Amino acid sequence: TALEYAFESNTGAVLFWGENNKFLIIPPFPVLEGQAVFGYQVDSLRRLLETELTLAVVFIRMGLYGIGLFKGDLLFDSKVGTGLVHSRHKKGGSSQHRFERHRDKQIEYFFTNVCKKSREKLEPYAGEIDYLFYCGERMTVNNFVKQCRFIKDLNDRKMPRLINVSGHGQKALNEAFNKIWSSTVLQWRDDDTPDV
Repeated sequence: TALEYAFESNTGAVLFWGENNKFLIIPPFPVLEGQAVFGYQVDSLRRLLETELTLAVVFIRMGLYGIGLFKGDLLFDSKVGTGLVHSRHKKGGSSQHRFERHRDKQIEYFFTNVCKKSREKLEPYAGEIDYLFYCGERMTVNNFVKQCRFIKDLNDRKMPRLINVSGHGQKALNEAFNKIWSSTVLQWRDDDTPDV
């Protein structure tokens, strides 16, 4: 049901309850004010979506990374790059173990480098960052966060939603920004189930 969507949301929800149609909007950022009004009053939702926020975006995929800072809808600082991480070796035997150890060192070096670049880009603005979003594959992001002490310091602003992007480099950062700002809208009538 729509209420289940609202309760599962990490950002809260805005409910418009009309005679014929009902709308549940799950915004991209936390709803900070609770209120009940008559009619379709959109002022609080508009304020939330018109607030000029500073967003940090960290995109990481094995061998690719991007760090971006957005103020409003402007990407005002970023760094994208690559790192050498070989694909998994599947042949077996002692060479596989040697290869895996070598790959683990490549991953550690890659994470260390991305952590350093994240610190260089984000630390000067740490006091201004409203929300931090991660993009990429969940396991890679989680392993990176475990290794990067600096990024853990920003976790109080981390949004739990992992942004899925198909591109890389600046394209990934811009794609992430567009997805971050999207809301989920459910509409239904009394006689049917919600449409997402």
